[in-house]
Amino acid sequence: MTHQSATTYTAFHHHQRLASGSLEEVALACHRAGAPHAPGVLLFDDQTGRQIDIDLSGSAAEALARLPAWRARYENPAAAPLTPAGPRGRGRPALGVVAREVTLLPRHWEWLARQPGGASVALRKLVEEARRQSNPAAARKLAQERAYRFLTALAGDFPAYEAAIRALFAEDRSGFAALTTDWPGDIRAHALALWGAG
Repeated sequence: MTHQSATTYTAFHHHQRLASGSLEEVALACHRAGAPHAPGVLLFDDQTGRQIDIDLSGSAAEALARLPAWRARYENPAAAPLTPAGPRGRGRPALGVVAREVTLLPRHWEWLARQPGGASVALRKLVEEARRQSNPAAARKLAQERAYRFLTALAGDFPAYEAAIRALFAEDRSGFAALTTDWPGDIRAHALALWGAG
């Protein structure tokens, strides 16, 4: 089974890393480890550091067969309908345009209304320009948050956890390394990899 996603996933059983790789590879490793019946098996999205839940019940083939639908909902939430399907109105559904609520101050709406093409065109241009611009500070913040989410799920009761989190957000890598020396090696290494991936 192949897919186009660049997202990787990592599974842990208690404090030991089971597998890293594609969703299929990690799901199979979890299934072999006895998930969903084995307590302590947790899956993480390496791009966000968030814990994820997938349905691993039944046979390995049954679990794998459910992954494309899960991936479609999780990796592309904009594709999931926000409202029940009904007659389509105006818009550009063929382009993948999705209507969402945007809340702005009146001065923002006024500025958007004066832009060529109106608010929608102006917002799309602003988002595309922001995506093109390199922002190292934003990348560092995302990497810190990715590592923080992972650590909160697996290391929240470890010694010096709070001090390690302070070091993480202070960008004190040597301090973080010193504070986490006694932590399980797989958890420490994965947190550092998530932090360094930004």
